[in-house]
Amino acid sequence: MIIKKYIPCPIRNILNRIFDFFTWDQWCTRSWSQEGEDMVLRRIFEKKKNGFYVDVGAHHPKRFSNTYALYQRGWSGINIDAMPGSMRLFRKWRPKDINLELGIGKIAGSFDYYIFNEPALNGFSSQLSEDRARKDNPYYIKDVIEVDIFPLRDVLDKHVDGKSIDFLSVDVEGLDLEVLKSNDWSKYRPRYVLAEMLASSLNDIVTDPVVQFMNECGYVIYAKQVNTVFFRNKDSLY
Repeated sequence: MIIKKYIPCPIRNILNRIFDFFTWDQWCTRSWSQEGEDMVLRRIFEKKKNGFYVDVGAHHPKRFSNTYALYQRGWSGINIDAMPGSMRLFRKWRPKDINLELGIGKIAGSFDYYIFNEPALNGFSSQLSEDRARKDNPYYIKDVIEVDIFPLRDVLDKHVDGKSIDFLSVDVEGLDLEVLKSNDWSKYRPRYVLAEMLASSLNDIVTDPVVQFMNECGYVIYAKQVNTVFFRNKDSLY
C-alpha cells in the first residue's frame, strides 16, 4: 500500500513507515541507496562481515547512502562530503567511521561550492549546477561558498593506514572523473569502484571518459544501476 499522494510528503512518509511496520514481510530487504546500489554491494560482499569502504560525496549517513547497509553489518570506512556541517550527523550515527568534511579533486585549493535547497545536488560543477537551476523544477542554488579541496590520494595516505579498500563510491555531481583521477591507482586499488554517470545507457557507457579511464586503471564494467556504474578490479578474486 502507498499512501495517497495528495497527503503532504513528510506526513505521507511517516504513514508509509507505520504501515510497513505493521505489515512486516520476512522476504523484504531494506535499501538506503537512491537506486539500490547497496543491494548490489550486499550481493557482492554477502560473505564478508567486516570490510572497509571509502565514500566520496557521502551526503548523509543514511539517506541515499551506499554504505549504511554494510555499516550495520559491521563494516567501517571513510565518509567524505564537502557540505559544511554535513559530518555532524555522521559523527552521531556513524561513530565507527572516519568522517571528513572536505572536497576531493585533482588539485588542492579552494573552489566554489554550489549549495542547493536539495543538498543531494550540492557540488563543485558550475555548469551542472547552473543548468539544474535554470530548469523548470523546484531546485535552486541557495548559496555559493569556497570549500577546500584535496586530492584523494593525499586523504587516503593520511587515513587508510594500510587497510585494503573493498569498494570506493564516488558521487560528486558531474565531477566524478576528476575525483577518480586524483587517486594513486598504483597504491590504492579498491576491489570495486562505483561512479555516477548521469543519464547514461548501456549503449553509451563504453565510450564514456570515466569508463575509458577506469579501463586504463585495470577495471572493467561489472554492473549498472540507473545513474551508477560498478567497476571491478581485474585482479580481484570476487
